[in-house]
Amino acid sequence: MSNDLTFSIKRIAFDEHYQPAESTRLTTNFANLARGESRRQNLRNAFTMIDSRFNALAHWDNPRGDRYSVALDIVSVDINIEGSEHSFPSIEVLQTTIIDHQTGQRVEGMVGNNFSSYLRDYDFSVVLPEHNKQQATFSIPANFGNLHGKLFQCFVNSDTYKQYFAKQPVICLSVSDNKVYQRSGNQHPVLGVEYLPNESSLTEQYFQKMGLQVRYFMPPNSVAPLAFYSLADLLNDYSNLELISTVSTMETFQKIYRPEIYNANAVAGTCYQPDLNNPDHSVTQIVYDREERSKLAIAQGKFAQQHFIQPHRAKLEHWAVSANFA
Repeated sequence: MSNDLTFSIKRIAFDEHYQPAESTRLTTNFANLARGESRRQNLRNAFTMIDSRFNALAHWDNPRGDRYSVALDIVSVDINIEGSEHSFPSIEVLQTTIIDHQTGQRVEGMVGNNFSSYLRDYDFSVVLPEHNKQQATFSIPANFGNLHGKLFQCFVNSDTYKQYFAKQPVICLSVSDNKVYQRSGNQHPVLGVEYLPNESSLTEQYFQKMGLQVRYFMPPNSVAPLAFYSLADLLNDYSNLELISTVSTMETFQKIYRPEIYNANAVAGTCYQPDLNNPDHSVTQIVYDREERSKLAIAQGKFAQQHFIQPHRAKLEHWAVSANFA
């Protein structure tokens, strides 16, 4: 089926004029920020936070702290199955571009950063609850995440991906409040101190099926580690400015979305467990509807079930068994 399955890419600038398209997965961080009465001010404040954080981390040859700014593009990836009338909006990610105001150069940053997927909503908001309904103990369905993982690997190995992007994606997520993280002795000049988790999580296992391995780092002057999921060598395959573009962008999102962790007033210690009920935190001046985000995940999981899984189930299941990207 690999020959029958192709990808198409659309991109749109994520700036203060951005308005989510009808096909955009509205639980996405950037889509949520761009809705409601405060949308324009929300976006301006978020971009100011990103640029300020970037310049703080890229402080060399930058005495005024204003040498750089970050431009963001939303990259939407549609899956096209031969014989189907309509493509399906599979994932959305962000690509950063670093603008050097001293030299006038625009430098390609990182692709990935934020990760949005209708099919992931289907797995976590439809498949997983249905599997555990009226069960005495929680369990994971057989082959959970297999299709999603192989579709993602098919995309990053495709000619379409290689045409648009020079390097493999890096996804940056928040840490889990169900795990304990231990500070290690390893330290990177940009990513900061590495933390090691006490156990694997369902999210880690799900992303492993996408070919992604995770490492946890707390950047300089941050208060909590971030989770960096990558296919390539995170510490050696990317430049400092590329890494800074991801840290500044995704740490800003996390301060808005999870202020209890990433805008806490106390810094993570040697042994750290995130707390989503932490009262000792500061709130950004950006409106974000977390309750709406949770409700939409269920609706959008059912959308994927209706418009992608059910019409193509037999073909997709057969392909997932035979596809191999090792």
